[in-house]
Amino acid sequence: MKQQERIINTYYSDVMQKSYIDYAMSVIVSRALPDVRDGLKPVQRRTLYDMHELGIHYDGAYRKSARIVGDTMGKYHPHGDSSIYDALVVMSQDFKKGLALVDGHGNFGNIEGDGAAAMRYTEARLTKIAEEDLLADLDKDVVDFIPNFDETEKEPSVLPAKFSNLLVNGSEGIAVGMATNIPPHNLGEVVDATKAYIKNNNITDEGLMKYIKGPDFPTGGIITNKDELPEIYKSGVGKVKIRGKVEVEDAKGGHKLIVITEIPYTMIGAGIAKFLTDVAALQETRKTTDIVDISNQSSKEGIRIVIELKKDADVENFKNLLYKKTRLEDTFGVNMLAIADGRPETLSLKQAIKYNVDFVFETNRRKFTTLLRKEKEKKEVQEGLIKACNVIDLIIEILRGSRDRAQAKACLVEGKTDGIKFKARESKIMAEMLHFTERQADAILELRLYRLIGLEIEALQKQYEQTTANIYRYEDLLDNKDSMAAEIVRELDDIKKQFSRKRRTEIDNVEEAVVVEKPIEEMEMVFLMDRFGYCRVIDVPTFERNREAAETENEWIVPCVNTGRLCVFSDKGNLHSFRVMDLPYGKFRDKGQPIDNISGFDSKDEAVVAVMNRDEIVSKKLIFVSTQSMIKLVDGSEFDVAKRTVAATKLNDGDKLIAVSVLGEGTYLAMGSKKGFLLKIAAGEIPEKKKAAVGVRGMKLGAGDELEAAFFGNASEEKHIVEFHDRHIDLHSLKEAGRDGKGSRIK
Repeated sequence: MKQQERIINTYYSDVMQKSYIDYAMSVIVSRALPDVRDGLKPVQRRTLYDMHELGIHYDGAYRKSARIVGDTMGKYHPHGDSSIYDALVVMSQDFKKGLALVDGHGNFGNIEGDGAAAMRYTEARLTKIAEEDLLADLDKDVVDFIPNFDETEKEPSVLPAKFSNLLVNGSEGIAVGMATNIPPHNLGEVVDATKAYIKNNNITDEGLMKYIKGPDFPTGGIITNKDELPEIYKSGVGKVKIRGKVEVEDAKGGHKLIVITEIPYTMIGAGIAKFLTDVAALQETRKTTDIVDISNQSSKEGIRIVIELKKDADVENFKNLLYKKTRLEDTFGVNMLAIADGRPETLSLKQAIKYNVDFVFETNRRKFTTLLRKEKEKKEVQEGLIKACNVIDLIIEILRGSRDRAQAKACLVEGKTDGIKFKARESKIMAEMLHFTERQADAILELRLYRLIGLEIEALQKQYEQTTANIYRYEDLLDNKDSMAAEIVRELDDIKKQFSRKRRTEIDNVEEAVVVEKPIEEMEMVFLMDRFGYCRVIDVPTFERNREAAETENEWIVPCVNTGRLCVFSDKGNLHSFRVMDLPYGKFRDKGQPIDNISGFDSKDEAVVAVMNRDEIVSKKLIFVSTQSMIKLVDGSEFDVAKRTVAATKLNDGDKLIAVSVLGEGTYLAMGSKKGFLLKIAAGEIPEKKKAAVGVRGMKLGAGDELEAAFFGNASEEKHIVEFHDRHIDLHSLKEAGRDGKGSRIK
């Protein structure tokens, strides 16, 4: 009978909400966040387990990364090869991890941001600590195994980590609506803190910080806010301030070298190149004039970035400038978020250690339970073999007289002698008294004759004694928490002895860097911008020597001072202002920078109408002219604003600004239209408006006509020749007319 369909009516919003929550939880738990117990994300755990299954041991041969990635993707992690290989690469980079879990062979990237080679070129194997302290004892039922994505394989739900890998290696990840950012710590300190917690479960976060001083970044550096660390470790969130380590060396000629030997952890990758660019920018923008040369001399031996300074440079002030203006001092945002008991939780330092310790106790309980069971089974067999050796002649007689294995086993286990041929009646009576267990009987039937040699029997007796001692030890560990704790501490001490290293990151309270800026000497400059929008400033003597070339090659030439600001008016009615100091300063033939890079100007959508000194216009009035012949006067004080971009005037739809000029005594305006009409009016005809106003009509335009030019002149001049419609016209010969006239047509 066909099952009847059942239609469920529900709101679309409810379906979307449930689906998104399910998706978010999947990303949070199954992909992005680490588990507090082993400190690994699923992709990392699966990659390490696959390497373990492939037998890629730390003391064996390397295997192609592509093989590892392909096997992991096919068996456990069907989310694409790039995520698996990226995880493999990061676990091999000792400059990112406190302890590398993968031993990479080949190009696995570097601290300066160069990526790893393709997976077909590189090889990898497990490191010793990963194999012995993360993947050991998986065959002893220490963790639960779960089905993989297609239920064809089994994978561990967590790896049996013997130490807090979450703290030692840290973690970073972005989930849906949350993120984790846990700094790496020193293994020796984490082990000592773990031992302290095992001895005293009531220890506080502050108490644990006697052992864990703070983060220990692989790149070294100096943590400068020591007093804030207790609150960060108590809440699980906060900002760790870290500086690079700077040394001062003497160079030839009395110059000083600023040598950076350690960088903040946040500068790993492209941050080093960005730092070099930022240092160069300090010189270009004249925030300092002390730099002679910059070079990156870093190598496999370590970081070495060298900045050569002038003889008379203030070294301490320059160091502070680096801290303030570059990422040589940066913050690491701590957010100790991890999966605990199946849900995301922000952990304090104590909680992170507690969850790991509880997990280690649980894995050890399961481990020794399994070992105890196996030892008891071994003891049972050994007791049977010892007992069998004492009556070996009888057993041989039973075996020779039995028809098959089943008959012999029945005699050994239950004393059944029916059908068995004995040489003597006494042998049958003794056989009926036998009572071996099933396991003992199987071991006796599989016993090899060489085991009856005297020395072998003695060895069997010693093995039995060792098994008995093991059983006693395992029962003590399982029944006595103090014994189990001592066993865990012993393992931790062994880990510390093998793998710990000295702390790399210093921790201190350091005062905030203060930069004493030298007073800038005011200097007259000349702003140049060519028709392509590239601009720069040069000093006045350089301009005077190259005046002719400058006037020929540049569209805008504006005198200015290095401490001032310039304003660019665009045809869209916008005003873009910027500091003269932000402009590149150099030789006359230097190319300069696009105006777009220095201000909010957009060369793809705007055209320059005028460039002026802001200090000169704020105390004067400006004349605005648009293509629709809208004109007005605006008080320059309205443009004394801090914003980089503001609206300089309001324009009607389809209108564009074509001219802006400073109003002077005796100024007149001549407007020229596309159809050849020219109208000259006195500046007094132009009303003053606010910058947000459209203005008034300056010239009456015919249908389809618009202004294409605006000429500003002064009545005191003898001549004012302009080119209009291929004619040279002296504007002084034109009579002034009233505003809103049609003007005269130029023939």
